[in-house]
Amino acid sequence: MDTILEILGSVAPADALDTLRGPIEGFVNSPASGFALVSGIVLAIWSASGYVGAFTRAMNRIYEIDEGRTFLKLKPMQLLVTVIGIVMILLVVLMLVISGPVTEAIGNAIGLGSTVQTVWDIAKWPVIAVILVVMVAILYYATPNVKQPKFRWMSIGALVALLVLVVASVLFGLYVTNFSNYAKNYGALAGVVIFLLWLWIANIALLFGAELDAEIERGRQLRGGIAAEEDIQLPPRDVKKSAKNADKEEKDIADGRAIREEAARNGAGGDDDKADGKGDDAKSDGKGRDDRSSGKDGDDGERIGRHEAAVRASKR
Repeated sequence: MDTILEILGSVAPADALDTLRGPIEGFVNSPASGFALVSGIVLAIWSASGYVGAFTRAMNRIYEIDEGRTFLKLKPMQLLVTVIGIVMILLVVLMLVISGPVTEAIGNAIGLGSTVQTVWDIAKWPVIAVILVVMVAILYYATPNVKQPKFRWMSIGALVALLVLVVASVLFGLYVTNFSNYAKNYGALAGVVIFLLWLWIANIALLFGAELDAEIERGRQLRGGIAAEEDIQLPPRDVKKSAKNADKEEKDIADGRAIREEAARNGAGGDDDKADGKGDDAKSDGKGRDDRSSGKDGDDGERIGRHEAAVRASKR
């Protein structure tokens, strides 16, 4: 701890060092510091794996395939990729931060003086480039639910994605430095907002490179006579989850069809009953009209008979 505070004291203002000294000493001397550190790391890794999960879904859309890996197979892969990515990002950040006075302070602390700064200023950029290439290659290979023909350290899409990322980062840095006013608008959260915006730009560049690789693979398959005009023909890593979802969907469709057909049969039976009822009513109405007609004819005959009897009586 004393070495860390000594290095920080050589590059940070005295007020900032006094502010950091208390929390650092309290954390180191706390009996629960180990548990808090482990819990924080685990929660951070689990939360960061959400980005890998979103990137996985995007890669599946790019390669036009459903996710077939189960949770027990998919989540460990995402956690592993997350851990590798976090370690690589921390290495890149440390390489960018450790420069100038920081490098000189570290060199003096380990007894190498200014030689460390000279070597570091030259060697860090190739190392950063290699780390970025490996990180992109792992993302492109492990996240989609397709078996790539082979693991490629550098594909055309990855190269384009890295170039776009570098250019976009430089332009975004110029914008933040010269035109934006995030510190005034967001205060202490300005750094977080800027990082999230940069992460969004980086994600777009990575997805653009993945889409380019997918379309290159589609073109290769079409030239080889493979029917890839609708879907890219790459074998899936696993189909257990997608097959289960397909079976469930087919069952739901069958249940819905059965409900519809039963309702149609019940409706047809009700219509037949109504038709029979109407027929019986028509017959009843016809019979009633006949009865009424017969009764009317009988009354008329009776009146005619009485009239004829009265006429004969008057003649006598």
